[in-house]
Formats: sequence, C-alpha cells, structure tokens
Amino acid sequence: MKNLTFGGEAIVIGKDSIKYLNIIRDKKVFIVTGGKSMVSNGTINKIRDILINNNCEIFIYSGVKANPDTEDVDAGMELINNFKPDILIAVGGGSPIDVGKILALLYEYPEINLNNILKVSLPEKREKLKLIAIPSTSGTGSEVSKAAVITFRKQNIKVGIKCDALIPDVAILDSEITMTMPLKVVAETGMDALTHAVECYINKNIDDFTECISIGAIEGIFKYLPISYTEKTIESREKMHNYQCMAGLAFANVGLGMAHGISHAIGGKFNLGHGLVNAIALPYVLKYNSRDIEVNARLEHLGKVIESSCFIQSVTDLNEKLNIAKSFKEAGILESDFNDDFDALVENSLLGSTLVNPVKITKQEMAELLNKIYYGA
Repeated sequence: MKNLTFGGEAIVIGKDSIKYLNIIRDKKVFIVTGGKSMVSNGTINKIRDILINNNCEIFIYSGVKANPDTEDVDAGMELINNFKPDILIAVGGGSPIDVGKILALLYEYPEINLNNILKVSLPEKREKLKLIAIPSTSGTGSEVSKAAVITFRKQNIKVGIKCDALIPDVAILDSEITMTMPLKVVAETGMDALTHAVECYINKNIDDFTECISIGAIEGIFKYLPISYTEKTIESREKMHNYQCMAGLAFANVGLGMAHGISHAIGGKFNLGHGLVNAIALPYVLKYNSRDIEVNARLEHLGKVIESSCFIQSVTDLNEKLNIAKSFKEAGILESDFNDDFDALVENSLLGSTLVNPVKITKQEMAELLNKIYYGA
C-alpha cells in the first residue's frame, strides 16, 4: 500500500494568481521572504496592499539567506512567537519557503525544536496555522512538497526535514513574479527541477501516477527551460513554473537520488547554490546509475520522449546551453578546500537521498565519483 499526496488544499496557477490572497480577511499574517528581490520587483507591496485593504495585520520577516540555516529559523521563531499569526505566507525562492515551512511546524508544535527535530517523530498535519507558499523561482517545488532543507552549520551539511505537516495548504504559481529572475537563477533553478523529475523517474519507488507526472515535467522542462533562459517570454516562464511544480509533486511521493545526496553535502560545506550543484552532478550520477538494467531502460525511454539518442548527453548539452559549470572546480571550489576533510565530505554524500539511490554505492566509489565531478573527468 502506498499513500499519495499531491500538494495541499489548492494549487493556484496563471498570471495574477496572487489575487487569490483577496480571500484573506481580518487575519494576522506573518510573511517570510528573502533579501531584496521580492521588494524591488513589487511583489511584497502587492501582497501587503491586498492584505491591508482586507483589514489584515501583517508582519514581514525578511533577509532569509540563499542557503538558509538554523540561525534563520531561530531568528524567525522569536518573531513569529511574539506576533502569533493566523496565517504564514512564504514568498520568494526555495529558501524562504523552506524556512517558512519549518517556522509553521515549530510554531504549531512548540515541543519540537531544532535540537530534537532530527530525532523525534514529526506530525502529519497542522490545525492552527494556515500556510501559503508563493514561489518566485521555478525549480525547488517546495511549495507543494513535504520537505524543507536547512543547513546545520556545525555539521556542515544540509538536511532535508520531511513530514506531511510541512506541505503548504495553498501554492500560488503566479508567472508574473518570475519575470525578474536573473538568468543565472533561471538556469540553476530550472536544472534543479529537472533533477527532481529525473531522479524521481528512475527511483525504484516510482508508481503509475508519479511516473506520468515526472515524464511530463521532464518533457516540458527540456522544451521550455531553454526558451525561458534565452527569450524570457511570459509563456515560457509560466510553463516552467508549472512544470517545476509537477516535478515537486512527483518527488514528494517517490524520493530522489544520489545527485541530491551529493548536492546537500557539497552545498552545506561550500555554500554553493543547490540547483547549480545538482546540475553539475546529474550527468555523472546518471552515468553511474545506468549500470542498472531498469534505470538504463528508463533513461533510454526519456531519450525517446525528448527525441534524443542519448538522454545523459542531452542533460550535458542543456547544461552547456545554460552556461552551467562543467565541474565543481569550474564552479569555484578551490582544490585545497575540496580536499580539506575530504573523508567527511564523502561520508555526508552517502547520506540523505543517496540512501534511496537506485544503485548502491560504496564509500570508495563515492570518493572516486566526487573526484570525477570535481575535475570534470
């Protein structure tokens, strides 16, 4: 038996879907966002105007880092406990949405904290606080998933915290918000979404429902990500916003794989963007996994879906079109830093999503693979 969950109460799509917030009236609303981008592009002002016009009291917690850590959560917890909201709106990239999800969980369940969150059983739902996610980037799928990724600095690793209570009640996919994304963000978040869909599709836990969704997401991303990157049309941005969400719906029910295990280890230690590390690692991981007969057959099928003779090569070619670095070294990691405490890096790469990779990997093989990805071998 397998229980499938596809998001929360609603997924609101299309241009100006942010107007969905008009249904919120006479509430205390806690808004979580990142740096300046959501302010400079007018999104925060739109949200604030809608809520104030509807007689809502609001508090804005801004400044969540690109790679959020326990400090971001601690700072937010002090503010949310003082404000005592009815609704939490997380707006921006995957980082503020992930932090917003953790804040919602810890606020509703004060017996859970960052010291025990990795040890205790986590709840399946929230009763008190409504959670709305408004992504500004097209990649993480966090607005519909039951996972939130937080960096624990002392351990130098990103950890994916998972439970159904982290699923936002409403996801608002307003394509207009994505139009100000820098090209670098378009590329890296788009490849993050592709990695979600591909790792889901080759995961041994795949089912009929998520198989169809992941294939559709892969086909759509290959078609519209290059257009979104080079031409910046509203249609391509809207399509990518929808397809990345589909990838999030798929992996939330299946799991991921080794590219994400490596990404969390590398990102936690070197503070590189999650999508960037996924993009660099994905072709190498797919090549490793292709030794499995079933995985290889699925990769061949994906090649047919996107009309390619070799799917792995097509991923590499797409990276090149998007000006993604070919190796960790090219991405800016110094050789001395990469080799510093390399054994711990290997150990951390074997954790998380690597545990559900379709092909098991030894510590020695992981060390060899990391070196290949670092040098672009």
